Amino acid sequence: MSTNPIPPLHLYSVPSDPQAAPRELPKRERPRTAWTADQLMAADFPEPKWAVPGILAEGVNLLAGPPKVGKSWLSLGLALAVASGGHAFDTLPVDGGPVLYLALEDTPRRLQTRMGKMLGGQPAPAGLTLVTECPPFPQGGSDAIANWLERNPEARMVVIDVFAKMRGPAPQGVSAYDADYVAVGYAKRIADHYGIAVVLVHHVRKAGSDDFLTEVSGTNGIAGAADATLVLKRARGQADGILHVTGRDVDEAEYALQFQAASGAWQMLDGPVTDHTIGDTRAAILRHVRENPGARPRDIVAALPQFDAENVRRTCSRMAADGQLTKDAGGRYYPDTETRTQGTPGASQLSDCPSSSPDLRKQVGQPESGLSHLSDSHPADENPGEANRGA
Repeated sequence: MSTNPIPPLHLYSVPSDPQAAPRELPKRERPRTAWTADQLMAADFPEPKWAVPGILAEGVNLLAGPPKVGKSWLSLGLALAVASGGHAFDTLPVDGGPVLYLALEDTPRRLQTRMGKMLGGQPAPAGLTLVTECPPFPQGGSDAIANWLERNPEARMVVIDVFAKMRGPAPQGVSAYDADYVAVGYAKRIADHYGIAVVLVHHVRKAGSDDFLTEVSGTNGIAGAADATLVLKRARGQADGILHVTGRDVDEAEYALQFQAASGAWQMLDGPVTDHTIGDTRAAILRHVRENPGARPRDIVAALPQFDAENVRRTCSRMAADGQLTKDAGGRYYPDTETRTQGTPGASQLSDCPSSSPDLRKQVGQPESGLSHLSDSHPADENPGEANRGA
């Protein structure tokens, strides 16, 4: 018998009238919404509160990705990290605080199995509340989440896995765009009222795109209403996934991640994304040229004797054509144009991330109750890393 019984959360109580309007959130001091220009410039505003520094800020954060990519492993790992005050992605220290995790496609047994793997024998954080059933936002879900947040005033994050289970029916007579905007608006209202991060786990379209924002399933109203959008995509090479991030309070960036099958954890890899998403030969050449701007193919061959000289010359030429390197008239190679002209270390043209892991670490975080097989999970999804490598 548990000595710490879970209090009844009533997150599963659906109003008898499904069209009943949600009641108002508990009264709080109304924030100021108008200033003169000089007043606004003189005002002192607090920095955004971060659930995960540099990646998840207060507001609505849309976490999207294709089925079986591992979104649910990632979101549960973040929930555990924040609830325990540990390290997100096994790398980024986070401030601890209560977390509500709505695993609406999971069962308690499946969640227990996953958390057991992730915790690796460590005690489970009491600050993480797991829920497997909750009515949609317009049918009582907003009230249920608000009630939990009132009981947990130090809460830092709410995760909803998956968003489709909470959005509810579309209002009659509105466009698809407006319906999507309204659906996210329920979460936005809660996030802004309580000053917390709300993570909506969502899907992407089957068709890929050069712009990761356009891959989010639904109309542009979904990404448009969110404060930040994170898209987890499969990758080739050493990384199992690339996390693309953009938002109002977060700098646009991308991070290479690797799935640790033994612990069920997503781990952030050091260095620019390109170091982990291109072939071994290109990665080795890129690292050498970054450390030695102006290197010629013969210099690279001398430093990397494991590679054939002719293959190095051809690969350098192809990398220049692909924009991964630049080449001057003297046949010397550089990581990018700025490095070639200024002679200082720069960033990869294929990534918004800095070219060295210390810089990456500095950039991160610096603007100065019941559980489903995590959203897209089936037994075959126990190791997304293997699936990715086979793709």
